[in-house]
Amino acid sequence: MNGFNFQYPYVFGIILLFIVCAMFCKERSRAIYFPHIKRLMAQNITSSSLLGVLKWGTIVFSIVALASPVITKSYINSKKEGRDIVLVLDSSGSMKAPFDASYRSRFDVLKEVIGDFIQKRENDRLAMVTFADVAFVASPLTFEKEFLQKITKMQQLGLAGQKTAINDAIVQGYNLLSKSKSKSKIVILLTDGVDNMSKVSFEEVKALIERESIKLYAVGVGRVGVDYNGEYLQSLAKAGKGKAFGATNASSLTEIYEEIDKLEVTKINSKKVVQHTYLFVYPLFLAILFLMLFIFLRNKRGV
Repeated sequence: MNGFNFQYPYVFGIILLFIVCAMFCKERSRAIYFPHIKRLMAQNITSSSLLGVLKWGTIVFSIVALASPVITKSYINSKKEGRDIVLVLDSSGSMKAPFDASYRSRFDVLKEVIGDFIQKRENDRLAMVTFADVAFVASPLTFEKEFLQKITKMQQLGLAGQKTAINDAIVQGYNLLSKSKSKSKIVILLTDGVDNMSKVSFEEVKALIERESIKLYAVGVGRVGVDYNGEYLQSLAKAGKGKAFGATNASSLTEIYEEIDKLEVTKINSKKVVQHTYLFVYPLFLAILFLMLFIFLRNKRGV
């Protein structure tokens, strides 16, 4: 709510005391600091209309300053907590197999789906790990979507070999997130094969996944039990407190990435902020100005 108000409105009751005193009180003792206080509170205000205005202006503006006028503005400050996501992509020779009716390769379809997934990220940082015989970091964590789009398009089959080192690739992905301070850290693994090249054993990578507070989603491409080991991916996803999926065509792969996006909703913290602008300095300045003019005119007239 926005508006103007007084922090201490009850202070205005003092004006009544001045009015009553102006009507009934008589000065009986000489003031120490203001020798003209008797005239300041004199009953006969009409004796000098200008002095009367200055006198009551001083009183009124002083009371207004004491009441502390303030402008209040309130608004909602929303802070989005983005996620850190590492995309771990299989680029082994088996990804050359056709994946849909248009006979596009699994890898070409994957790059298209990944490109769309990257484009939809608003507050997330993404990184990419590509693997075949070896696993390497194609991109560190970054907010630069255009850069990631270019990196995705540049990926080619066979650059890292023909075999499949899934465990090594997962280790690379977890290493990228090891120093991340994000509250939500995710690894999305996609493969159409069975690990046959990793230096890291299944037990070692599983222990790593269980130890870290990083979600792991595993996506198998092709026919379960033929192209990839479903139980293996299920075990990895369970250790990473995530979920395993199977994609048999381009549309199902798109749906899987959309579902992962919904499962990991960006957190939004809303906080109400109230801003106060204090205005007491303005009536205080006027009160001092009126008082100085009152004293000056009184002395000038020799009253």
